[in-house]
Amino acid sequence: MTRITRDKSFYRQFFSLLVFIALQNLIVYCVNLADNIMLGRWSEEALSGVALANQVQFLLQMIVSATGEGVVVLASQYWGKRDLKPIPFISGVGMNVALGVGLLFMLAALLIPEPILRLLSKEQPILDEGVKYMRIVGFSYLFYSASTVLLAAMRSVENVHIGMEVSVMALVVNICLNYCLIFGRLGLPSLGVRGAALATLIARACELIVAAFYALRIDKKLRLKARQLFRTEKTLARDYVRVATPVILSGLSWGIAQFIQTSILGHLGGAAVAANSIAVSLFSVIMVVSYGSGSASAVFIGKVVGSGDHSRIREYVVTLQCLFLGFGLLTGSAIFALKEPIISFYNVAEGTRALARQFLTVLSITSMGSCYQAPCLTGIVRGGGNTKFVFYNDLVFQWGMVITFSLLAAYVWHLPPVWVFFFLKSDQLVKCIVAVFEVNSYRWIKKLTR
Repeated sequence: MTRITRDKSFYRQFFSLLVFIALQNLIVYCVNLADNIMLGRWSEEALSGVALANQVQFLLQMIVSATGEGVVVLASQYWGKRDLKPIPFISGVGMNVALGVGLLFMLAALLIPEPILRLLSKEQPILDEGVKYMRIVGFSYLFYSASTVLLAAMRSVENVHIGMEVSVMALVVNICLNYCLIFGRLGLPSLGVRGAALATLIARACELIVAAFYALRIDKKLRLKARQLFRTEKTLARDYVRVATPVILSGLSWGIAQFIQTSILGHLGGAAVAANSIAVSLFSVIMVVSYGSGSASAVFIGKVVGSGDHSRIREYVVTLQCLFLGFGLLTGSAIFALKEPIISFYNVAEGTRALARQFLTVLSITSMGSCYQAPCLTGIVRGGGNTKFVFYNDLVFQWGMVITFSLLAAYVWHLPPVWVFFFLKSDQLVKCIVAVFEVNSYRWIKKLTR
C-alpha cells in the first residue's frame, strides 16, 4: 500500500504554490464579494442585474482561464525538464487565442447586451441594470484575457507571487472606486451599476499594466519578449492546440452549462437570482483553497512528469488526495458557519434571505465533493498530461445529469428553488466516484514535451 510521502521538498513546493495561488483567488473573489455587498446596498435590482451580466463574464473567464491552463499543462512539463526556450512561444499561442476570445465577447457585450441577458431573465428592471453594466465592463474583457495568459505563463514556472501582488492592487483599486462611484463619495458622481462597471474596467486595465511590466521587464525565469507573444512556432503551436483544445472545450462547455443554470434560476424569479448571487459569492471566497490546490497540483504534477523521474509520483498522489479531503471538511464547515453573518450584510427581502440560507446549506454539503474531485481531475489528471478525460467527464455530468435533471426539476416537476439548486450542484458529489478510480489508475501520466 502506497504511503503518504515524507518528502519535505514536496510539502514545501506544494504549499508554496498553494498559498500564493489561493491568496490570489481569494483577492479576486473578495473583489466580487465587495461588488455584491455594495450593489446589494444600492438595490436588489442592481445586484440581480450585475449577477446576470457576470454570467457572461464568467463564460469568458472559463474559456480564457482554460486557455491559460493549456499553457500551464504544456509549459510546466518543459519547466520540469528545465527547457525554458519553448515556453514563451507556447505562451504566445495562448495569448493569441485569449485575445481573439476576448474581442468576440467585448463586441457581444457592447452590441447585443439585452438579447443575451434576456436568455437569463425576463424581468425588465433587472435587465435594464445588467445592460448598463455590460456596456461599460465589456471593454475590460481584452485586458482580462491578456493578463490571464501572462500570469498563467509565469505560474507554469512556479513564479506565483506576482499573481497575488497584481490581485492585491486590483482589489484596492476596485473597492476604492466602487465606494466612490457607486455611492458618489469624495466629490465623484453617484453612478450606481455604471460606477461598479467603471471601477472594474479601471482595475482590469491596471492589472494588465502591472502584469505586462513584470513579465516583460522584471521576470528573470522566462525573459519574455513582446515579439515572442505574437510570433508562431508551428511545431509548438500544434502541440499547444493538441493539449489545450480539450481544456478550452471543457471550459466552454462548463461556462455554457453555468449560463444555462443561471437561466434556470433566473426564470424562478428575481429572489432566486439574488439569493444565488449571495450564496455563490461566499462559496467562491471559501473555495479558494480548493481552486488553489487544483492549480498547484497541475503545476507540481506537470513538473514531475516532465522531469522523467516518476519514482515517487504514487506517494505524491496519495498525499494530495488526503489533503484534498481535509480541505473539503474545512470548507464545508466554514460555509455553514459563515452563512448567517454574510447574509446579514445584504439589504434584501426576507424571502431572498431565506433562499440564500437554503442555497448555502446545500453548498456546505456539495463543496466537500468539489474539494476532492475538482483538484483530482483538473489538477492531477490534467496536469499529468491527460486533458481529454476531464473534457469527456464534464460533458457527461454537466449535460447528461445536471442540466437534464435541473430542467426537469424546474419546469416539469415544479420543485421549490432549493431543490432545483441542489440538482444544479449534484454532480460535485457523484464525480468523486469517477475521480477515485481515474486518479488511482495512473493512466493519466503522459509526457507532452519534445
